[in-house]
Amino acid sequence: MACIDCNKNIGYDAFKYSTETLGVELCERHTRLIEKVIIENDTPIEAVQLFYALKEAGANPMLEWWDGHKSVDIAISRVKLNIEIDTDYQMITHEQAINDLEEAMHSFKNGFTTIRIPHVVIKYYLKDTVTNILGIIQGLKANIKVI
Repeated sequence: MACIDCNKNIGYDAFKYSTETLGVELCERHTRLIEKVIIENDTPIEAVQLFYALKEAGANPMLEWWDGHKSVDIAISRVKLNIEIDTDYQMITHEQAINDLEEAMHSFKNGFTTIRIPHVVIKYYLKDTVTNILGIIQGLKANIKVI
């Protein structure tokens, strides 16, 4: 068993704790770091799982990236892709809907594409979600103008 972040060998207790609380295999150091990010940013567990799955797939994601207005759950800066994980999508209010639209407008003005993914999609279809995001990344790469 090894930490998926640093590849350090981890014991059973660290493995069990990180997989039960975060859903990913992390050493004690990286578990503490991720737990701190979760507490400070109210990061969904599914964002952590998607972050590591995208990292493993070679997408170079950033967890809790500041876009100038707010922290984005996951960003792929090379293609200007922001990924937000929705956890409260069932009971959206009109205020939240207009806030989401304004955030998307700010991102778009800065050249970023923002996608919102319901947390249950990651929970039950992580591999398919990664495959689809990799496809989005390829599409965005094809549309980036070379300077």
